[in-house]
Amino acid sequence: MHEQPVVPGSAIGIIPNPMSGRDIRRLIAQASVFPNTEKSSMVLRIIRAAGALGVEKVMMSTDKFGIAAGVLREIERLKNAARSQHIRWPYVEFLTLDAVTETARDTTRYTEKIAAECAAAVVLLGGDGTMRAAAPALGNTPMLALSTGTNNAFPVMIEATVAGMAAGLIATGQAPAPATRSKLLHVTVTRTNGTSVREVALVDVCVNSLSDIGSRALWKPDTLRELYCTFAEPHAIGLSAIAGQLHPVGRHAHNGVGVTLSREGDTILAPIAPGLLEPVTVSRAYPLAPGVPHLVAAGSGTIALDGEREIEFGPADHVTVTLEHDGPYVIDVAATLSHNSRPETAPHQVPEEVTAGRS
Repeated sequence: MHEQPVVPGSAIGIIPNPMSGRDIRRLIAQASVFPNTEKSSMVLRIIRAAGALGVEKVMMSTDKFGIAAGVLREIERLKNAARSQHIRWPYVEFLTLDAVTETARDTTRYTEKIAAECAAAVVLLGGDGTMRAAAPALGNTPMLALSTGTNNAFPVMIEATVAGMAAGLIATGQAPAPATRSKLLHVTVTRTNGTSVREVALVDVCVNSLSDIGSRALWKPDTLRELYCTFAEPHAIGLSAIAGQLHPVGRHAHNGVGVTLSREGDTILAPIAPGLLEPVTVSRAYPLAPGVPHLVAAGSGTIALDGEREIEFGPADHVTVTLEHDGPYVIDVAATLSHNSRPETAPHQVPEEVTAGRS
C-alpha cells in the first residue's frame, strides 16, 4: 500500500461494542464468541489502513472492557518499535461519556458525538442490535457496519483492513460517499392513554406471543406471530432468514417482505440463530410496500426489533409497522474499493521464458 499524503481535516469514527455477542443465545446455541481482544485488533487494522490513505484523525469510543486500552497500548508500542517507525498513525482521539450505562444507549450517544464532528464515516463493530442503536444518531454520516455480534444480518463479515481502506477513501475524498439511504421499519404503539412508543429496526420486526421482554432474545419459533423485514436473504442468520427462504428481497430493493406465522401452512427449516435450525410454519409471505402502515393483528405480546424484544403491548394498544426509505447511509466496501481501482496502464506481458518454450 503506497501511503497517501495527509488530507487536512479528514476524519473517521470507530465504535466497537464491547457487549456485542453476549446475549443468551450464546448459551442455548453453538454461537462463537468474539473476544474483545480481537475487536482491539480489528480497530488497529482499521486505523492503520485509514492512516495510510491520508486520514488525519480518528475518533474512537472508550470502554471498561479493554478494547480502547488495548488499542492505545499497541499504538504506543508500535510507534516505539524500530521496524514500525515508518507507519503513519493518524491522531486518535479517545472519547468519553459523562455516565456509562453499558447498554445500547452508550452506542447511541457515542454515535451522536462522532456524527456531530465527522461527516465522512463511522465504523461500527457489533451485531444487528448495535447497528440499530447507532442508526437514529447518524444523521447524514454514513456507517460501515462490521460483524462482531450474535445476529449479523445487517453488518458484513469483511477484513478490517479492507474496511479501513473504504472508510479512508471516503474520508479523504478519493471515493464518493453512499448516495442512497437504507430501509427502516418504523414501529408505532399507541396506548389507550394517548401516549405512544416509536422505535425503528434495520432488518426485522417480529411480533410474538411472549408477554414480557425478559431476556430480550427470541429463539422459540412457536411464539412467533408476524414478521416484517426490510430485506431477506436466504443465507442470513436470524429471523429474516425465514422470509429469505420464502420471499427473498435484496437490501436495495424497493419493497420489503412480510410474513404471517401460524400453526397451519408450509413448514420450513430456518436458521433463526447461530446453531438453531428450527421448523417454522408460515401461512403467508407477501411484499411490503414503502409508506403503507400495517396494522398488527396479534392482540397482545411483545415486539422484537432486529432480534431483541423491546416493546410490550396489550389488547387495547394500536400497533403499526411501516417500511420507509429513510435509514442511514451505508458504505458498500466492495463498491467503494472498485470505484478507486485503476486498470493496468501497460499491456500484459508474457514472460520470455514462457514464449521461448512455444513452438
